Amino acid sequence: MRVCFKLSGCAAFTVLAAWAGGPGDLTSVVRTDPHTGKLVRTVIVHNPAALSAAVDQIAAQQSLPPELVHSVIRAESNYDPNALSRKGARGLMQLEPETARRFGVDASNPVENLKGGTKYLKYLLERYHGDYSLALAAYNAGEQSVARYGGVPPFPETQKYVAQVTERISRAQKPGTARQEIKAGAADAANGNHVIELVQPDGTVRYISRQEPL
Repeated sequence: MRVCFKLSGCAAFTVLAAWAGGPGDLTSVVRTDPHTGKLVRTVIVHNPAALSAAVDQIAAQQSLPPELVHSVIRAESNYDPNALSRKGARGLMQLEPETARRFGVDASNPVENLKGGTKYLKYLLERYHGDYSLALAAYNAGEQSVARYGGVPPFPETQKYVAQVTERISRAQKPGTARQEIKAGAADAANGNHVIELVQPDGTVRYISRQEPL
């Protein structure tokens, strides 16, 4: 079964069966981009179980452990399909424009974002012969940085990122723990509880946690 939702302009994307529990799982709305002030079309997730199942299914398509993909999403966007960084990284898996083009996906489309991110993770794991630390470091800081330093770069952000994601994967090996954390993160997406990056007029950046009105 496939269900299509109209999003940007006349473009439509196909929501996989795992994310097609019903037309109420996703809502497309128009909001103001906090970075540009322009109106943009965004997606609200109403069904966290469907979101979690979609991640599992797309991870399986790339032969990736679902715990890995969930842990990356948790670190990258906290399950916010509308997350946007100052560098233009977008969506659940925070794909940069260049990475989205590289894998031929629309980063603003949640399903394509997942597909692009999982394809990139699979590529990195193959490149680094299954070394999770190097693959995660490259996902966060770029392949060139890993090559330049011959390992995990000495950037505090990257080292913290690798440690957090690998720790979550490790905890996921304990029965029941992974599902509880995944449900909590996906529920945040459904409730609009995200860490929001706000760029002030003077260029300063603030991060706040708030619940967006639906």
